[in-house]
Amino acid sequence: MKTLLAVLALTTALTGPVLARPVTLTTNMTQYGGDGAYLALYVTDAQGTYAGSLWMAGGKSKYYTHLSDWYRATVGNPAEINGITGASVGAGRQLKITLDLADALFDAGYQLHIDASVEDMRDSPSEVVVPLTASGAGQPVSGRRYIRDFTYDM
Repeated sequence: MKTLLAVLALTTALTGPVLARPVTLTTNMTQYGGDGAYLALYVTDAQGTYAGSLWMAGGKSKYYTHLSDWYRATVGNPAEINGITGASVGAGRQLKITLDLADALFDAGYQLHIDASVEDMRDSPSEVVVPLTASGAGQPVSGRRYIRDFTYDM
């Protein structure tokens, strides 16, 4: 229940009256030649302060320390991701999720971050960092190592 409240706080309560929109987050992986990638998708505010987690791809908590920027921001608290996890994402595959995000997150200085980690390969903290803006919707952003590109659509 605590996690559900945290997700609702991030996705709806920031707006006063509840104004949210469905947003599709699409992450396309490169052909990096390794095991499935763990991905942490999370949001920071205009000051760079952690605001909340949106999704965790990969279910074994012992690997979460490798998602170092997310882990540092959350102090590794599993309550931040309970109920918002899925399988790791393989090389050349796609992660596509749709979430209701508060309108207040857009054009207000918030940024979406994706940390990536692959077993027996280098970790990639803040692999993707993209400002949440209405004009950025549909615009692909390249990753640094394992993510070919990332887009969000409203």
